[in-house]
Amino acid sequence: MRNITLSQAVNEALAEEMRRDDTVFIIGEDVAEAGTPFKVLSGLVEEFGTDRVIDTPIAEPGFMGLAVGAALTGARPVVDLMFGDFIFLIMDQLCNQAAKAHYMSGGKLKVPLVLRTNLGATRRSAAQHSQSLHALVAHIPGLKVAMPSSAYEAKGLMKSAIRDDNPVVIFEDKLMYNDKAPVPEEDFLIPLGQANVLREGRDITLIGTSSMVQVCQKAAEILSGEGIDAEVIDPRTIVPLDEATLLASAKKTSRVIVVDEGHQSFGITGEIASRINEKAFYHLDAPALRMGAMDVPVPFSPALEDITVPTPEGVAENARRLMSGEMIHAA
Repeated sequence: MRNITLSQAVNEALAEEMRRDDTVFIIGEDVAEAGTPFKVLSGLVEEFGTDRVIDTPIAEPGFMGLAVGAALTGARPVVDLMFGDFIFLIMDQLCNQAAKAHYMSGGKLKVPLVLRTNLGATRRSAAQHSQSLHALVAHIPGLKVAMPSSAYEAKGLMKSAIRDDNPVVIFEDKLMYNDKAPVPEEDFLIPLGQANVLREGRDITLIGTSSMVQVCQKAAEILSGEGIDAEVIDPRTIVPLDEATLLASAKKTSRVIVVDEGHQSFGITGEIASRINEKAFYHLDAPALRMGAMDVPVPFSPALEDITVPTPEGVAENARRLMSGEMIHAA
């Protein structure tokens, strides 16, 4: 076990899977010589060459369509989408083709494709490079969606995604690429659909996705100093969703807050909260509470941008209110 960055973990996962399976290749803008703007893929082109680490023009629909075709005919492409905000450009190829080919062929076709991209605000990248759009693809049957919260999850989920015979979309938080975590040196996988209970508690459950896991952990530390024992859960994947782990925790603590960086309305927080409210209703002392990003385009102003996303202090404050018996809602 050693401490490495999330960026290094993704790089390792890709290199190991490319050595293991010569049908795996990477395609996208600035993936070869530049190693992406975030330098996540640095060094891979030197080992695998430009036949397997393929730079493309600025033509997202084109290289996504190429990757879908490659997956249908026996390859395992990893598509690098420079910013998650660009996902609108590839929605037909991803959602109408990759997601549906297995179903429309009666199970005869497989689409073993990984789309890796990013999410997250507070990087001062303004409205068109700061969105968290994972809810869009989570809505589409046939796609799996992973959201790593640390270097350990990033490596284990990436390796599982590459080996999966279905299309998997992985969203990495841009601000976490330099965050370090313990990662085993030996080969390991994290199954898609297996949540992780990071902290056990008895009073309230905090469910966080991606970087909101750290927000929930910090909130739990604040609450611990006040005698409130919070359980923290990282779903790891939102499709498939490990309902059993989330429901078991909700039934134990009787209070739940779901925290996600996507916009609060019509998003992941609402989906998870509604499942808990429906399936653990008689065990709850209060409805599960949603905490997402404000329903506004992400501002460029640092002072405004910082208040659009959930914070540890905000999560802790809502937890106190729930614990006091106050009936609060997210609207």
